[in-house]
Amino acid sequence: MFKQPFFDVSAICGRVDEYVDEMKPLLTHPIIQQMKSFRHHYQINCFEHSVHVSYISYWACKKLSLDCHSAGRGGLLHDLYLYDCKVAKRYEHLSCHSKAALKNAQDYFALNEIERDIVSKHMWPLTISLPKYPESFIVSMVDKYCSLKEYAAMKDEIIRVSSIESALVGV
Repeated sequence: MFKQPFFDVSAICGRVDEYVDEMKPLLTHPIIQQMKSFRHHYQINCFEHSVHVSYISYWACKKLSLDCHSAGRGGLLHDLYLYDCKVAKRYEHLSCHSKAALKNAQDYFALNEIERDIVSKHMWPLTISLPKYPESFIVSMVDKYCSLKEYAAMKDEIIRVSSIESALVGV
């Protein structure tokens, strides 16, 4: 379909171990691990998708001297809806899953204002309300980018979750 990547994430992304060190408390949390049980886009589960979004958002915000920690956490939590989205009606899922994700995230984690904005507005423009912070806008755009990559099945260009999971071994 595409002869070359339409956006080369390797140009902005840094070391996996730095990202894992920052995100380890969330990456290893049982509720985040539970996201592996829910299919998201074709062969991608919700955990894999959220890690893709989190990893790229973390590095994009770091390069821009923004709050990369909140972007990474928000990226991991943005789809913490914990139900089979293939069973829900498509429009209801598209319009409501950010509310479910925010409720779940707040039930399990202390969120700052940026993280709450990221989770609640990652579906912009469907949410109507604009993202309030640049980190929120970046996560929203990275979410769309990762979703397109996943739907297009260009898995060779998607950040490999296995490299992040292998860095967690022994944690």
